[in-house]
Amino acid sequence: MYNFTIQGAVPSKSNCYRIIRINNHGSLAKTKGLKVYEKMFFMQTPADLRGLMLDGLLRVQLNVYYPSMRSDIDNGAKIVLDCLQTAKVIKNDNLVTELYMTKHIDKTNPRAEITLSELI
Repeated sequence: MYNFTIQGAVPSKSNCYRIIRINNHGSLAKTKGLKVYEKMFFMQTPADLRGLMLDGLLRVQLNVYYPSMRSDIDNGAKIVLDCLQTAKVIKNDNLVTELYMTKHIDKTNPRAEITLSELI
């Protein structure tokens, strides 16, 4: 079992991408805010977990503390799972077969508390 906390407000997935044009075709690009959060997430991920590449079935307990009630609970899950994959803690977020998530409000200390468990 792996427990750690990422400080900072989890951005809403619905507000993290913008439409850009590449060779006259529409495409999605990450916003600056999402790039900043991904970098912050990586830097706060415990060094012994970065590159771990868990590749079995996983259970994730995610307690997200938002600064306000505005954010939808499901948007936070996708961002955190994507960040776990980007930090190479997990090989692929499709390995998460159990996800338990709670939403809390903490105006002064927004954060994501993450517990990962490998399933046998």
